[in-house]
Amino acid sequence: MNPITLLPVLTAVISVLTPSSPAKPVEGTITLKMDLSAQPQEEPVRLWLPYPTSDRNQDISKVSLSGNYATSAVYTDKIFGSAMLYAEWPAGSESRTLTLVFDAAREEITRPEWPAQPLPWNAADHALYLRPTKNAPLTDDVQQLANRITSDKMTVLGKARAIYDWTVDNTYRNPETRGCGTGDVCTLLNDPGGKCADISSIYIALCRAAGIPSREVLGIRMGKKAEQDITTWQHCWAEFYLPGTGWVSVDPADVRKKMLVEKLSLSDPKTAAYREYFFGGIDAYRIKLGQGRDMLPSPEPTGGAINYLMYPYAQVGDRPLDWLDPQAFKYTITYTQAPEKD
Repeated sequence: MNPITLLPVLTAVISVLTPSSPAKPVEGTITLKMDLSAQPQEEPVRLWLPYPTSDRNQDISKVSLSGNYATSAVYTDKIFGSAMLYAEWPAGSESRTLTLVFDAAREEITRPEWPAQPLPWNAADHALYLRPTKNAPLTDDVQQLANRITSDKMTVLGKARAIYDWTVDNTYRNPETRGCGTGDVCTLLNDPGGKCADISSIYIALCRAAGIPSREVLGIRMGKKAEQDITTWQHCWAEFYLPGTGWVSVDPADVRKKMLVEKLSLSDPKTAAYREYFFGGIDAYRIKLGQGRDMLPSPEPTGGAINYLMYPYAQVGDRPLDWLDPQAFKYTITYTQAPEKD
């Protein structure tokens, strides 16, 4: 079947298989409950939480905060401007609890209409999203791989799609990966298995090496039932900057997750449909919590920048807790579906 014949088939399959095609936004209430009381009483505890804000794709409202913290405030990180909630408990506190509740309404992002021809742009305007990060350095291996993948592509869109296809073809979802992964690209190039932070990091590193501004979006999935525990449902995806269009969402990690869960091969028509959908499209069952790597929160944690802020992050004295382990960390996140509107 040639590409021209295949296109109508893919279009029909996509309409059936897209993870979400709601006619209206997905709406619900997210409740995060933290209990750090088990930490040593003789040490102070500091906590940083990603703090969602409204944008053109989501509406955040009815935010409430309660607990027995000594102080709290909402800050933005010093590099990317992502909002975060900060709270602290002094040494001697017998109980350390905090509850954050907010309503969210999220819309699906559909693939934009691509520009008819490449448009001029100034790379200096997006320098922040072209530079390497601690876990994604611009090594010779990364640069050579990016050059090889994009060798016959002359446009930003062509290069971004080639890197996306390579990422889908050459990575795999490893269910044994803790949390969402750390996004250590040098390690991943030797064994490209992981979860969303890992697969997105590979895509972003290769895009930046190819001169394409790119960044990660940090979030959490919403449920599809009346009430669900979403404590471990953190998810991140990627965006690249396309002149004339703006930031374009891509999620090769979700393609690989669909392949694993549904036992699909790369040649399966369902895989082809997911591949097309997630290049420019993002389902509505997710909330953006922030973006950025090597983030510098306010106030600064001991040790400075942190890899990313998608999970709660806390320090007991000068010691960070294991933020990838919610059981040891003692927090839960639940989703409650909004009532149907008449």
